[in-house]
Amino acid sequence: MRRYIITTLICSIIPFITTAQKNLTHQNIEHYNINNQNIMNTINKIEFPQLPYAYDSLEPFIDKLTVEIHYSKHQKTYFDNFMNAVKGTELETMTIEEVFKNISKYPVAVKNNGGGFFNHVLYWESMKVNGGKPSVKLAEAINKKFGSLDELKKLFTDAGKTRFGSGWAWLSVDEKGDLFVSSTPNQENPIMDVTEKRGTPILAMDVWEHAYYLKYQNKRPDYIEAFWNVINWELVSKKYEAIVR
Repeated sequence: MRRYIITTLICSIIPFITTAQKNLTHQNIEHYNINNQNIMNTINKIEFPQLPYAYDSLEPFIDKLTVEIHYSKHQKTYFDNFMNAVKGTELETMTIEEVFKNISKYPVAVKNNGGGFFNHVLYWESMKVNGGKPSVKLAEAINKKFGSLDELKKLFTDAGKTRFGSGWAWLSVDEKGDLFVSSTPNQENPIMDVTEKRGTPILAMDVWEHAYYLKYQNKRPDYIEAFWNVINWELVSKKYEAIVR
């Protein structure tokens, strides 16, 4: 099971697919440039990953100061607190995937801080200026499920806009290989056993205020519209294709 999610989610991440026909082999890993291999390790061997680009790389859509504070302060604090929460427990020798699949069994500090750390890894790699367009295979799946990319954008945007308080919007793949849009509160994600709809996320959008307030203040819809200008469709497509291959 360890080979499934962490590899596909973190720049080479193999999917969380439970059906036997969706099993993937180690060969899938080689299709990607693995920038965050350490995330696949047991938790006691994980190191805080480098941001995949410079702080100002997402300008003008996501401003430099927001990225710097968001990454070096918010995400780093989640990471430090997560490592402290699992220190000296059996969780240290488990992978993040193993913990998330049974997160309801563990202290809330593990869920909040583990999710806060991990979700941001997905968020950062979901963005890239000039991130291209969905691949042919992903575009076909989008059209089949949602009708068009515009309809997906509307559903995904609504998921972020209507999330009360803080949370996330996701594009994920379920155990049947179908795409779905969802939203989770706080630092939960579709991998966790506490979510209503479970699957492998391939696109993550943070709608906590710290993700946009310096530039957009209370205008969350403006931030979400800007996010659509920096989606890393190249990587999102690779994640999807690894899952349904």
